[in-house]
Amino acid sequence: MISILTAGFVGVIVSILGTPMAIRLLADRGYGQLIRDDGPTSHHTKRGTPTMGGAVIILAAVLGYIIAHLVRPSAPSASGLLVMFLLVGLGLVGFLDDYIKIAKQRSLGLRSRAKMAGQISVAVAFGIMAINFPNDRNVTPASQAISFLRDTPIELPAAAFVIWALLMVSGSSNAVNLTDGLDGLATGASVMVFGAYTLISIWQFNQSCSVSPGPGCYEIRDPHDLAVVAAALMGACFGFLWWNAAPAKIFMGDTGSLALGGALAGLAIMSRTELLLVVLGGLFAIITLSVILQVGWFKLSGGKRLFRMAPLQHHFELKGWAEVTIVIRFWIVAGLFVMAGVGLFYAEWVAAL
Repeated sequence: MISILTAGFVGVIVSILGTPMAIRLLADRGYGQLIRDDGPTSHHTKRGTPTMGGAVIILAAVLGYIIAHLVRPSAPSASGLLVMFLLVGLGLVGFLDDYIKIAKQRSLGLRSRAKMAGQISVAVAFGIMAINFPNDRNVTPASQAISFLRDTPIELPAAAFVIWALLMVSGSSNAVNLTDGLDGLATGASVMVFGAYTLISIWQFNQSCSVSPGPGCYEIRDPHDLAVVAAALMGACFGFLWWNAAPAKIFMGDTGSLALGGALAGLAIMSRTELLLVVLGGLFAIITLSVILQVGWFKLSGGKRLFRMAPLQHHFELKGWAEVTIVIRFWIVAGLFVMAGVGLFYAEWVAAL
């Protein structure tokens, strides 16, 4: 438990103290956010706000993870390192996207094919490695079975699992990216979901088949280390939120949103709660669905719009809701989904006894 608390504490401290340094550095270099002309006009006042702040979240989480292992000396697990691989790998893709936006003054950043190629490369490498590296009990970091609250009887061939992992990683990373449109929205929602995975992983560790075998035990490769990773990410997001809350002094950019979304997918795959992520990250799912519905309706109806603007948060902006009001209400929605997801997880364990 000390290592989990250490990871969260270091994540908060590094993020809350390191972000002002990043703000000054980025501002001095002129790395400010570009604003789309077709977005809400209220966003034009945010033009020039330092972006790429997600690098601070990544650094804080990585340092939290490393220091937690130094405080309670232990070797990092394959599961923990693979989630960190997703965090850093997708963060690099997002960093390139953000940098091109600034350097070339192009609000869309990387070309869609290049961005997709980067996400696919990281996700496929993760998927291949996740079903290797068995431990002494011959348990690999990820299971090839599709999971909800634990593994289901549906087991995929290796190639199909890699495709499944790719869909999860790309879907989750893009969902957080779409949510990151208002000050503090994606950061605050991420804090809640990483907090949920911290609790879930601690519970899986305490009820692990290797620690307390019996009815309802969990056959998870490295649940304790996954709790350390989740706590480090929760702390890093918490500290960043201090500066990212409205009016934001810095944005996480694609550097942060792609990285955080990838880490969420990694935690879901490693903890055997893949489909539960849809519930825990219900806010991300709804916002992504709003974009899908908007595009689909636009094509089917011959140019009509279902929402005033997608993603969903901008629809409410154009309806006249204040930005802070939208963020707080969406946080409430995110919290309700997290409560529902954790409740489902616990209820299944009780039923399994």
